[in-house]
Amino acid sequence: MIFKWVLNLLSDSDEKKLVKLRPIIAQINSLELALQKLSDEELKSRSAALKERAVAGENLDNFLPEAFALVREASVRTTGLRHFDVQLLGGLILHQGKIAEMKTGEGKTLAATLPIYLNALTGKGTHVVTVNDYLAKRDSEWMGPIYRMLGLDVGVIQHWMEPAERKVAYAADVTYGTNNEFGFDHLRDNMAFSLEQCVQRELHYAIVDEVDSILIDEARTPLIISGMVEQSIQGFMKGDDIGKKLILGSDFATDKKTKNAVLTEMGVKKVERMLNIEYLYDIQHMDLAHQITQSLRARHLFEKNVDYVVKDGEIIIVDEFTGRLMQGRRYAEGLHQAIEAKENVQVRQESQTLATITFQNYFRLYDKLAGMTGTAKTEESEFWKIYGLEVLVIPTHKPMIREDMSDVIYKNKRAKFRAVIDEIADWHKNGRPLLVGSISIEDSELISQMLKRRGIPHHVLNAKQHEREAEIISQAGQKGNVTISTNMAGRGTDIVLGEGVAEIGGLHVIATERHESRRIDNQLRGRAGRQGDKGSTRFYVSLEDNLMKLFGSNRIASMMERLGIEEDTPIEHGLISRAIANAQNKVEQYHFSIRKQVLEFDDVMNKQRETIYALRRRTLEGRDLKAKVLEMMGQVVKEQTGMFLSEKIHPDEWDYDGLINSFNEIIPIQGLDKVKDVRDLNEVRESLFSTLSQAYAVREQDISPEHMREIEKLVMLRVIDTAWIEQLHNMDSLKEGIGLRGVGGRDPLVEYKIEGYAMFNEMMAGVREEIIKMIFRVQVAEEENVAPKRMKVQYGAPQKQERSVSAATSVKIGRNDPCPCGSGKKYKKCCMLKEKQ
Repeated sequence: MIFKWVLNLLSDSDEKKLVKLRPIIAQINSLELALQKLSDEELKSRSAALKERAVAGENLDNFLPEAFALVREASVRTTGLRHFDVQLLGGLILHQGKIAEMKTGEGKTLAATLPIYLNALTGKGTHVVTVNDYLAKRDSEWMGPIYRMLGLDVGVIQHWMEPAERKVAYAADVTYGTNNEFGFDHLRDNMAFSLEQCVQRELHYAIVDEVDSILIDEARTPLIISGMVEQSIQGFMKGDDIGKKLILGSDFATDKKTKNAVLTEMGVKKVERMLNIEYLYDIQHMDLAHQITQSLRARHLFEKNVDYVVKDGEIIIVDEFTGRLMQGRRYAEGLHQAIEAKENVQVRQESQTLATITFQNYFRLYDKLAGMTGTAKTEESEFWKIYGLEVLVIPTHKPMIREDMSDVIYKNKRAKFRAVIDEIADWHKNGRPLLVGSISIEDSELISQMLKRRGIPHHVLNAKQHEREAEIISQAGQKGNVTISTNMAGRGTDIVLGEGVAEIGGLHVIATERHESRRIDNQLRGRAGRQGDKGSTRFYVSLEDNLMKLFGSNRIASMMERLGIEEDTPIEHGLISRAIANAQNKVEQYHFSIRKQVLEFDDVMNKQRETIYALRRRTLEGRDLKAKVLEMMGQVVKEQTGMFLSEKIHPDEWDYDGLINSFNEIIPIQGLDKVKDVRDLNEVRESLFSTLSQAYAVREQDISPEHMREIEKLVMLRVIDTAWIEQLHNMDSLKEGIGLRGVGGRDPLVEYKIEGYAMFNEMMAGVREEIIKMIFRVQVAEEENVAPKRMKVQYGAPQKQERSVSAATSVKIGRNDPCPCGSGKKYKKCCMLKEKQ
């Protein structure tokens, strides 16, 4: 039943939409008794019949009530859990491709099984996206029996899996995994050299768990696959040596909000004296200047055991939203190397981008997308604007009775942590289980040391102890247990109350700092008082906390000094509470602006990416390769004739020799001279295309059509990949400098779009030329296993690319090759022009 008291909690619009779903809930409930009488085999048979209808293309809504009822019955038999009406409601919203806001503890994981099963019946697969490997594995094992009873198979993607294992998991009807794994597998598939190396199927339907964390919090950082760049490691060591000698304030300034550092004029002169050079920003010193800046960022803006940890001689990034280690991820643009130099571990080579995509653009590739979380309504406008996702609030099954106590604010961190320890000691005497949340690994270990001195037994859950996560969480709700945790215990963790705990007040959550995002704070609160349980929460804040320092806590601190307030005296005042709320709001607005900018710029790249990936996929599948090559040949003819034979001048002035020489560089064949007698541009093009296509047909006969198709495929993949990597680098360089256009009153984004479009067109023209040139020049080697190996690249952990290429090409300089003069320009834009003159 959906009671009126819960509907009164919802907005009018949400209530009206949910009321319309009541008849469907009633239909599902009406099938329950009949299904209870069926055997397990009969249930599976009913499921198989539904699958036949779905595969045949019937609208899923036609048999939705029966499908949902089957899932509920299978769940009761396999897990002992029965879907409440509010969970059926949540499942309906998810099936409609919307976001269901369900309070923590309301059983989102179970609710998701309903639309997952229904949409998986199509045979196209469904993806369940979680925030970490632990939850993906847990949920797949926990909910898996439901799907298997109904005849569906379940897969799970884990970070350590090899491609063959991933392919099996993606072939399942239901696949669990993290947003990172799904995104990176998509990028790797678009770097594969054969269809057999691709692991994902079509992107049909996805449900994103903790949707606000994945699609908002983590959307600031794009996914990047990188490979090694040849660069001297000594430069990073030298940059670190100089960076440690510079003084904050006089030699350089930092911005904690953007985590940027910049040398002052005095600092630049100091570095120039240290290096005995005339000008630091001369082109020959630019790399070192960049490395010095990265060293300053590493030393003054990135903290050990906060932003990263040092483990087994490696720098491992800590996810600021989940508190988990991000294995394999590396900071870009030399920052990771600067941190390695700072921590005196092995400095690894810098990497270059091979493939990249934002979470926004990856998840918009799905035919249907849905999400669930306990905290989404405040970000409704962003969800709608970027993803087209509507947010609906689902009522709770039981009324919320958790007590959220007022924040307690202290003058400094010392006093705050002493007060936290005192409160822990007081509640521990009572036997209540306590969850103590901290922002960083460093703070969690400090609290642990203070508790040890007080003789209070406890468990610590942070990125350093992530292996014991399941064990620690399973005991966190037992009487007398004290658990200290970073954000790892903030999302997706169910803390079940032990026997007798509800009678003494339930779980008490103590937060030692306010997070930048209110949603993260609410997630931590939500660990207590789940499903109508008793519980309570309290936040401790100091004016030295990062959030407060970002937005003017100095003014409040100086006021406290004047009033003579002792450091151990807690402050409770509306002014402070408003300052905290205002600070969080400012940070959230700032992060939204970053996400918006990342998306706007990536949308430009996304159009290019879609074109390249579509061409690459067509090539992998071997679809009409000959037709595509002939189409490219026609485009090359048009582009070349346009360069040398302008319609704006008389044909007697056309540069026929230039045209023929240019074509001979691309395709060294006989019979091109006859175009000199033609004075009509279209006839010239037809003549050239006819000559080229005839030469192509002769070559095809010489090496056999079968071998020709293989050559077309390998050449196209090689040329496309090489050009795309260069284009990514060029677009990155363009983006870095485009902001300066704003000084001249021009919109940087518009400029980026215009220049990016021109660069892409130039790249595609070069790709077409290079493909035609390679196809005519490549030599077939008589050897076995000539197919290239897969480019084995792991995200964030760059490796050298290995390709076995059995092709011999002419050493003659091509138009798009680097100019031998060393200018860095392409030959056609440098010495080729001079030679013509």
